[in-house]
Parts: sequence; structure tokens; C-alpha cells
Amino acid sequence: MAQFAYKARRRTGEVVEGVLEGADRSAALNQIERLGLFPVSIDAAKGGAAAAERPTKSGKREWAALLPPTAREYFARQRKPKLQELATFTQQLANLLQSGMPLTVALNSMTHLETRGISADVSKGLRQEVMEGKSLSDAMSRQPVIFSDLYVNMVRAGEQSGALVDVLRRMADHFERFAQVQSKFTSALVYPAFVAATGVAIMFFFMTYMLPKFLTMFEGMQVELPIMTQLLVSISDLFAGYWWLMIAVALVMLVVFKRFQSTEEGRRKIDEWKMNAPLFGRVIRLNLFATFARTLSTLLENGVPVLTALKITEQVIPNRLLKEAIARTREDVTDGKTIAQPLARSKVFPQLMVDLVKIGEETGDVPGALKNVADTYENELAIALRVLTNMIEPVLIIVMALGVGFLLLSVLSAMFAITSNIAR
Repeated sequence: MAQFAYKARRRTGEVVEGVLEGADRSAALNQIERLGLFPVSIDAAKGGAAAAERPTKSGKREWAALLPPTAREYFARQRKPKLQELATFTQQLANLLQSGMPLTVALNSMTHLETRGISADVSKGLRQEVMEGKSLSDAMSRQPVIFSDLYVNMVRAGEQSGALVDVLRRMADHFERFAQVQSKFTSALVYPAFVAATGVAIMFFFMTYMLPKFLTMFEGMQVELPIMTQLLVSISDLFAGYWWLMIAVALVMLVVFKRFQSTEEGRRKIDEWKMNAPLFGRVIRLNLFATFARTLSTLLENGVPVLTALKITEQVIPNRLLKEAIARTREDVTDGKTIAQPLARSKVFPQLMVDLVKIGEETGDVPGALKNVADTYENELAIALRVLTNMIEPVLIIVMALGVGFLLLSVLSAMFAITSNIAR
């Protein structure tokens, strides 16, 4: 057993100090709570064996202790959770608080309800910070990889308004909606990407492996190959003899693109091209507008000040054109103007959104207006994704059919030429 020196407060506010034994820091904290005390700090007692914590069931501490410090830091680093994982974590915490649990007890229970993608260490860290007197929002701000500015500010607004549970539930719904949109977007592209990759792989295999075997049949025969077959042979020779050059050219183009993308003007041009791209442009625009409206609505609905809400929304939006428009809107709002006017002047946001926001300002319900905007564009996005998928699939099938047909016709025409030559 390890020894821990602790400092805690009684319900009367009196500070008490002492030493107790426990298997680890968590067990010592539980003992302090059972004594009816509120822990302020807890440290390994001098000469104690607190450093020899129990290994986990997986034996993580044994092999991790053998790694150099930089490697241990890498493996201990928490990755950014997915939206669905963050929604589950938030919903679990809201449910525990709704049941009447104190915050520290709820966070302790969260360590046993480990959410996929968010380790129990996150809840342990939050609990420790809260037990030391920090607010939940301040504790979350110390873990920026997990909790974004949007998350922290909404929790802070919930704490100040006394409606933390309601805020957590709204956030869970918020992340759930975005997770569904992302899932739809990904699902719409998975099948076309798989078909395209399979088609390219088949054609590459045929031209580099199968075609040379067919050509050996034609060697020695004094037959002039058809133009289509000659073209196919030239393409095959290019792939077989200069594949390294094509890879080098592709790498150079990738480096040039990355260099261009790393510049401010480059990122802006790429974002502009994405919004105006054929087929995909409408989907990207709808997704951006829905994200803007949903995020700003959620922040304002939970009591976050307008300027702070616009700043956080600007950070959430990945598109440079929209970022600049939101930044200009924030500057104009600072000058006392409404949100709708600068949105209209930006020429980026659609007129429907501007009109609904203006109506929301006139009726005093901007969050409700933005929520209607988000619902509208999310519904349109779902329809646009279905249309895009239905358009891409037949186009891919036609392209694949043309490619395979060209290969077969080139080989068969050569065989017909040889057969007719033999017949003569």
C-alpha cells in the first residue's frame, strides 16, 4: 500500500490534513470522500511507495516504463475524438447529473463508463481539477485536444445560467447531428471511390501483366496490328517502362500542390474552387452553411455572447471565404450593427439565410431562426448527397465499360487480323 498526504476541507470550511494508505491516488480520493471531506490536494507521502502504482490489466505500465520519455509521451497522447464519441461522452455525463449525482461523483462514474475514443484518464483529470476547486469548464479548457473552444464556452454558459444538464443535452444533440451529416457524406463517396479504385487497378494489371503475354503470341507473325492495338501497346510500354517517371511526376505535382496549399492565397483559392466545383460544389456549400447556422444557433441558444459565438464559429468553419465573411461580420457587430446586414454584404451567404436571420432579429429569436436555417440546409444536403450518388454511379459504370471495351476491342481486333492473315 502507498501512503498519501492529503489536505481537505470539512463541510464547515475547516481545513484538515492527514496521511492515509491506498492502492493508488484514486483509492485515496475515495477514502477522503467517504470521510465526508472535500479534497483540496493529495500527494505521495515522503518515503511512501506511491510511485509504485498498480499495473493495469493490459500490463501497459510495464512496457510503457521501458520506453524513453518521448515515446511514452507519444503513446499517452490523447487523439481528438470523433463527433459520435464526443456526443456519447456528453450524453453520459448529462444522464449522470440528471439523476442527481454531484459533479465529482458523476465524473468518477464516468471513469467506469469509458467512452470509445475518450479514455478514462480524461474523466479522472476533470474530477481531480474539480475537486481542487476549479469549475468544469476551466478543467475542460486544460484538455484542448478533447474539448474545443465551442465545448468549453457552452459548458461555461451552462454553469453561469445554472442549466448545465440542459446545455450538455443540447451539445450531445449538436454533435449527434454533425456526426450524422458526416456519415452521410462519407457513405455517399465510399462506393464510387471503391469502384473507381477497382477499375484503375484492373486496367493497370491488364496493361502491365496480361497484355505483354498476349503480345508474345503476335511476335514472329508478319501482321500489321490495328491502330487501336498499337495505341494500347504504346500505353502499355509507357506504363511498364516509365512507371518510375510517372510516380516522380505525381510526387512533384503533389509537392507543388502542398506548397501552394500552405500559402494563405493558395488555401483561399482552393476553398473557392471547392465551393464552385461542378457536382460537388453544391454539396460542399450546403454543408458549410448548415455547419455555420447550427454552430452559431447552439452557442447563442446556450447564452454565449454574440461576439464570442461568432469567433468560435469562425474557428469551426474550415472554409477561408466563410472565415473572412464571419470575421467581417464580427467587426461590424462590434460597431453595433446587426448580424444580417454584414452577412448580406459578404456576398457569400445565401439570401435565404440572411432573410431568416433578419426575421429572427426582428422577433428577438435569432437562435431559433438559425436553427430553422440549419434544418433547411441539412435536409437539402441529404437530398443533394442522394442525387450526387445517383449521378456518380452510372457515370463510373459508363467510364468502366468504355475502358474495358477499349481493352477487349484492341485485343480482339488484333486476333481477327491474325486470323484473316492465316486464312489468306
